[in-house]
Amino acid sequence: MKHAIALGRIIGTLAYMIDAPHRRIVRRNLRLAFPDWSPEKIRQTSKRFYKHLGATFVEICQLATYSKSDVIARVRVVGAERWQRALDSNQGLILVSAHLGNWEFGSQYTACFMQKPTLGVVKKIRFKPFNQWVHKLRTRFGINIIYKKGALPDMRQALRRNGVVGLLVDQSRRKEGVDVNFFGHRVPVTPAAAFLGLRCKSPILPIFCIREASGQLTVHVDHPLNIKWSGDLRADVQANTQLITDAVERMIRKYPEQWFWVHKRWKKYYPHLYPEYQLRRQRRKEREERREQRMAE
Repeated sequence: MKHAIALGRIIGTLAYMIDAPHRRIVRRNLRLAFPDWSPEKIRQTSKRFYKHLGATFVEICQLATYSKSDVIARVRVVGAERWQRALDSNQGLILVSAHLGNWEFGSQYTACFMQKPTLGVVKKIRFKPFNQWVHKLRTRFGINIIYKKGALPDMRQALRRNGVVGLLVDQSRRKEGVDVNFFGHRVPVTPAAAFLGLRCKSPILPIFCIREASGQLTVHVDHPLNIKWSGDLRADVQANTQLITDAVERMIRKYPEQWFWVHKRWKKYYPHLYPEYQLRRQRRKEREERREQRMAE
């Protein structure tokens, strides 16, 4: 374990040195999220983030060779009793997590820990060969993986059959999200978990797989969220999506170097943070317009 983490940190350090575009995104995101941090603290946190990402990459490669017993031996759980009580509720269970710590290892441990049908809802990776490899990795221990688009009926059916639905809720497409406050700034977040919790009366349990300073991977199981009910579905979805986002933010604040800061999380309302992305988007739009004009001629 220690050798793998050391190798991963070396890989991460090299990536930090050569990956200037993403390094800039990481620092801009950190400055927005932590405006009181000094430039030096932002720089050091950026370095630690890259080292963490390198270690996560090596661990995921190792994970492909692990058996169930290997996965269980590698992870410890804090709050297992809360997890078990939620499973015993017989109302289905919604697990919400984020791209924090080693989320892939956490999902594999979840499959090994639970004895219920589990549905994982993920975003499809554009590069098809890598998507196929990751899909095979994620489904090895019985998790059924589906993609986000059009997934709501399958999620609802799984919960009504007393199954488990797992969602990563820290990223969202512009068209599908409801606006909430995240690190003091507005972002769109998927409302799926809140909507399902309200409709199916299933408990919503925040859960995160964190790497401790020793290298130990620890699954932290939070308390089930106290879902707000007012009878106004739109308002309730909004309020409960904010509750879920608050749970994610609290954990990121505890382990800031372990969140996926390379994601352009605030691009909808703060596009100036990512000028290179906006330029590429504009150029792509112009190419598409020229193509349409040629076809019309």
